[in-house]
Amino acid sequence: MAPSSDRDQRRLYGDLAWTWPIISAAETYVEESERFAALLREHSPRDVTTVLNLGCGGGHNDWTLKRHFRVTGVDVSEEMIALARRCNPEVEYRVGDMRTLRLDETFDAVVIFDSIDYMLTESDLRAAFETAFHHLAPGGVFVTYQEIIPETFKQNRVEHQVSRRGEEELVFIENYYDPDRSDTTIEGVFVYLIRRGGELHIETDRHLCGIFPTDTWRRLLGDVGFELRALPEEPRDVRTFVCAKASS
Repeated sequence: MAPSSDRDQRRLYGDLAWTWPIISAAETYVEESERFAALLREHSPRDVTTVLNLGCGGGHNDWTLKRHFRVTGVDVSEEMIALARRCNPEVEYRVGDMRTLRLDETFDAVVIFDSIDYMLTESDLRAAFETAFHHLAPGGVFVTYQEIIPETFKQNRVEHQVSRRGEEELVFIENYYDPDRSDTTIEGVFVYLIRRGGELHIETDRHLCGIFPTDTWRRLLGDVGFELRALPEEPRDVRTFVCAKASS
């Protein structure tokens, strides 16, 4: 989704997208992607051969998924799609918004990883679920997860990491804050300390993300037409939803 204001810049998906392969390695997504692949196989009544990844970003989940399935990736950021194509030249990628995308094909499965966080309103979240439902073949399985949960959200959570690529060193700092507990958004502020040959450059970035009660997720999935198959046990502080589209 394109940024809408100074509070929602999303430079990581625009002019700072070049930092993503430094900040994030595809290998760090293997466990998460393998878990999704296992859930798709476990809960699908048919062999899963085709998967649509909505909000694929730089393609790091696809780096693993492509070992199991024929993957089609979609993201609203042209810069991220360019990175994904470089990472996975054998995967088909398209630029599109998960709220409005309509392809002339269906898939055995649809997945949405943490890009679902950028749905800021109930109508956004429902639209993303409708897109997943539209692109599933009858009997198909949809897997996504709720990463930002009101009951467990930690105010002013701070994370950081140090990454290197050649002569470039990047310290990436994240801070998450909810300025208004009565609405459906939180703020993520990112700081990039970029050193090239010892020279420091500082960049900042702001992202709005959605935060909804789990009951809202359940209700919207049901309204769209999904049957909730499972809420698997979690290896981390998220809630995974495994949903199915009726076969008839």
